[in-house]
Amino acid sequence: MPESDRPAHTDTLADALAEAAYAAFDDGDLLAARSGFEAVLAAEPDDPVHHYMLGLVCKYLRDWDQSLRHNLRSLALRAAARGIDDGKEHGTDDQTDDEASRWNAAIAATALGDWAEARRQWAACGIDIPAGDGAIHGNFGVLSLRLDPWDRGETLFARRIDPVRAQIINVPLPDSGYRYGDIVLHDGAATGERRFHQSRVPVMNALQRTIVSEYPTFAVFATCPRREDLDALVAMRVPGIAFIEDWTESIRHVCLRCSYGAPHRHREDDDANDAAAWRPERNLGVAAQSRRSVLRLIERWKEQGAGRRLDALESRDHEPSAPPGQGVQWWLAPEDRADAGSAIPDDAIDETRDEDRDDELR
Repeated sequence: MPESDRPAHTDTLADALAEAAYAAFDDGDLLAARSGFEAVLAAEPDDPVHHYMLGLVCKYLRDWDQSLRHNLRSLALRAAARGIDDGKEHGTDDQTDDEASRWNAAIAATALGDWAEARRQWAACGIDIPAGDGAIHGNFGVLSLRLDPWDRGETLFARRIDPVRAQIINVPLPDSGYRYGDIVLHDGAATGERRFHQSRVPVMNALQRTIVSEYPTFAVFATCPRREDLDALVAMRVPGIAFIEDWTESIRHVCLRCSYGAPHRHREDDDANDAAAWRPERNLGVAAQSRRSVLRLIERWKEQGAGRRLDALESRDHEPSAPPGQGVQWWLAPEDRADAGSAIPDDAIDETRDEDRDDELR
C-alpha cells in the first residue's frame, strides 16, 4: 500500500515482532521463530530479509515447500528493488545477488526433487554442475558428515554427488538409522573441518536422508587372534556384502571441541602407552543386504584360520532422528554457539571416524 496509507503503528509493531522472532531463533526455538517471522511478514509482506529468515527457519524445520517459497520471494524482491528480472539475469552484479537465499532455495529445491529450480539456483551461484535436466550426480569431492547434529553427532565421511547431497562411505553405527551408501541432504555451511588422508575436508550437518541404501548395518563382534585374521575378514567378499569396517580402530570418542577441528590435550592422551598392542576382540560394522549374507561371510572366514570366532551378531532397525523444533542452535559451530550463549560442554561425546579408509563405494 502507499506509504501514506500505512497505519502509524506499523513500523513499531513490525520492529517489535522482528525482535521477538530473532530472539526466538537465537534461543534455538524454531517453532516460535517461525510464528514470529510469519507475523512480521503479515505486517511487512515485502521485506526480503524476513522472507529469507522465514525460509531459513523452515529449512531447519525441513518444511521444504515453505523454505523454497520464501527464499524465492526474497530473491524476487531484492531483484525487483534493483530493477532486475530474477528469472532472466543471474550473477551479473554481485550487489544484486543474495547468495544465502540462493543456496537455501537450491537446498529446498533439491529436497523436493525440483531439479530445474535447483539447477537454476546453482547456476546463479556460479557453481559448475553436470549438464542435464534431472538429478545432479557429479564428483564434488569428499566431506565429513555429521549425521545428527542436534544430538551426539556421529561424524563420518561421504562423497559429494552435488553441492548439498553426499553418499556415505563409512558404515554408520546402527543407532543412527543411516546406512552405508545412503544419499544424504546436508547443509551448505561448514561447521568445522577434518583430516581426510593428506587434506582437510569440511564438516557439514546432515539435514535428512533422501535415498535409502539397500545395505543396513550389522554389528559383528569377532575374535581375531592376529591382525592378519582381521585383515582377511575385512578383505573378504561374498555376495550381498558391500563394505566391512573395523570400528575398533576407526571410531574414536572425542569431545566436540576436537570433533569440530579444534583439537586440544586430554589427560587420557598421556595414558596411551599400550595403544600399539593388538586387541583380539574386534567390533566391526558390516554393510550387508541380509543377516544370511553376514553369516555366510563369517563361516567362510572361520574356515580359513584357526582361533577365529564370531562372538555376536546384532542388527537394529532405526530411522534417522528428526531435528527438534526447540533446543540449542545445533546448526552452528561450537565457537558460534559459545558466542550465542549456548555452548556445548567440553565433555560432550562425539563418535567420529578415522580418516584412513578406502574412500570408494564398492
